[in-house]
Amino acid sequence: MTWIRAMCSTDLIFDIGMHLGEDAEFYLRKGFRVVGVEADPAHCAVVAERLAGHVASGRLIIVNAAIAAQPGRIAFYRNLDNSIWGTAEPDWVERNTRLGTRFERIEVDALRMKDVIAAHGMPYFMKIDIEGRDVLCLDGLRAFADRPKYLSIEASKIDLGDVRGEFDLMRELGYRDFKVVPQHVVAKQVPPKPSREGQYVAWRFPEGASGLFGEEAPGEWLDADGAMRAYDLIFRAYRLIGDKPLLPIGRFRPLLRRFGIEAGWHDTHARLDGARS
Repeated sequence: MTWIRAMCSTDLIFDIGMHLGEDAEFYLRKGFRVVGVEADPAHCAVVAERLAGHVASGRLIIVNAAIAAQPGRIAFYRNLDNSIWGTAEPDWVERNTRLGTRFERIEVDALRMKDVIAAHGMPYFMKIDIEGRDVLCLDGLRAFADRPKYLSIEASKIDLGDVRGEFDLMRELGYRDFKVVPQHVVAKQVPPKPSREGQYVAWRFPEGASGLFGEEAPGEWLDADGAMRAYDLIFRAYRLIGDKPLLPIGRFRPLLRRFGIEAGWHDTHARLDGARS
């Protein structure tokens, strides 16, 4: 296999699934340059206006496109009730409809992950959250000899076998250390002082943010087997009180959440072999 050379830039972060820039703004405040990839043109417009100074300086580059297997034009489903759930994945549209949300179909430009990297360089950290298509981003890294030192993906909630497949791919790419981070409590995360990634910034994470990253991500680094054991327990909770629960808890879900009882969702953070601080 012929690999493309793209040296890792230690001051560059990719925000894949930029949404309204909740994470991009945090990364910028910490002193990183950011390439934000977002399929929804309305979201891109909001971020371009709110972070106009960073766009003008070149520290924030906004790429208005969906990540796909092939470049071109594809359908994107804008969620009208929960903007975080915009997706190009039909199975996720079905899930979100079942959960009571509405969507609007639009057409957007699509790019391959490897083309985004070829155009902008290899990031130090890559946040991936594109509602059902995160693995496409991982797959795009296969074309390169260098990889991000750290990355995060939103783990599947549908099938534990899918999560195992995600780990197999990350291990193939050279990632050996993992953290399982609950995203439904991201608002409780507090940036450490002194900082372990970039410069220190006091920050409160809003709903929809991915939160801390790299060596600042909460929890202990685990090997793949340890992380899979953690997901085995998480999937037991999904089966009981997740999106399609075995127990009829629908009307009691708000009360359960009030007492901190919910399955939530999780991100997997990965550290490249040899990237230890």
